Amino acid sequence: MAHIPADPGYSSLNLAAAVQVMAYEARLAALGAQPLPAAELAPARHEDVENFYVHLEQSLLASGFLNPANPKRLLPRLRRLFGRARLEQDEVNILRGMLNSFDKNT
Repeated sequence: MAHIPADPGYSSLNLAAAVQVMAYEARLAALGAQPLPAAELAPARHEDVENFYVHLEQSLLASGFLNPANPKRLLPRLRRLFGRARLEQDEVNILRGMLNSFDKNT
């Protein structure tokens, strides 16, 4: 007998999904293998993250999303959000590229 834990609200799996899960688990058991850990890439340098925050603020101001007369707590909240994500260097580069693209369109 086998049991595949599932969300009670969506407790059924179709046959193909169930077979896939069982085949994966059987292979891991047969090889005595552990699931591969998520690859960790280089964390972003502090300087690069700070430059991203400066760029983000400039873009938010230019777009009108951030009102300098009434900034409230937007920037500290965004810093907390991105801080929890522990950005990798590639992710900072992606975000800066997005901001560059947005800046060209404003």
